[in-house]
Amino acid sequence: MSIPMMKAVQVQQYGGPEQLKLVQIPRPKPLAEEVLVRIYTAGVLPYDWKYRQGQFKNFRPANFPYIPGSSFAGMIEEVGSDVTEFRNGQAVFGRSEKGTYAEYTTAPVKGLSLKPVKLTFDEAVTIPGSALPAWLTLFHTGGLMAGHKVLIHAAAGGFGMLAVQFAKWKGAHVIGTCSTNNVDFVYALGADTVIDYTSEKFEQKASDVDLVIDTVGGQTLERSWSVVKQGGTLLSIVEELSQEKAKKHKIHVIKPGLHSMPSPEKLQEIPQQIAQMMAEGQIKSVINKKFLLHEVQQAHKLSQTGHGRGRIVLHIAD
Repeated sequence: MSIPMMKAVQVQQYGGPEQLKLVQIPRPKPLAEEVLVRIYTAGVLPYDWKYRQGQFKNFRPANFPYIPGSSFAGMIEEVGSDVTEFRNGQAVFGRSEKGTYAEYTTAPVKGLSLKPVKLTFDEAVTIPGSALPAWLTLFHTGGLMAGHKVLIHAAAGGFGMLAVQFAKWKGAHVIGTCSTNNVDFVYALGADTVIDYTSEKFEQKASDVDLVIDTVGGQTLERSWSVVKQGGTLLSIVEELSQEKAKKHKIHVIKPGLHSMPSPEKLQEIPQQIAQMMAEGQIKSVINKKFLLHEVQQAHKLSQTGHGRGRIVLHIAD
């Protein structure tokens, strides 16, 4: 009996986009509490190319060869022996640690959500990779409340565009930074103030901010300290922040990746709530560009520029 095969992208060693190779490998089998998903769309996240470059090898070394990617949307093709809540033929989205730049992946049912009919696979894939982290960053880690003032850097990006919309939905006063050609776009997302970082200094237009979300690091992060009000919070998703400096400024700082996590039940509900909001048109997810699986190197090159509107995806099946 022949072994079912699939196309997948693999990385054999750390390096540039040229390390992304399209290969044929055996299709995985789901474990008892997993499902096998035929991937229609995979998200291309900044983490993916940073990991490929070896930026995290000191604390999360790669086990070569590996399949990049973590977020997916697709159809269930097989369920594990202990799975009762999902069945074959259902459209789902979620995350997989086995890699998603492939025709198939296996994923535990715990992180799986049903895709609403009105939502496209391209829209659904932005939920686990962008929308859910934005939600957790704002509300569970940043403690954003109605009436708060929030500054979101890179507000036109895959993470930023959703953070702007969620913050506005919550009733916050939203300030976003972006480049000139994205100013109108960020206003259209609902931002109250948009600062063009190419011609204006945000620290001259924003002050007494309750929460700053930094997705850029470097000088942008350094200049952000001065705009946070006393007792406010500076949260970076890319760089470590000094607790000593925070005491001096009398503000709170939060490390990258450190989320105040909701209960497991709530963590199951939030993606479904976001999906419903998208399906009803309350929140929109913008796709910057779609690439086919064999165009993965170009997808990473575009992501590495750091300039774009919305999220980059790999379109794998129809």
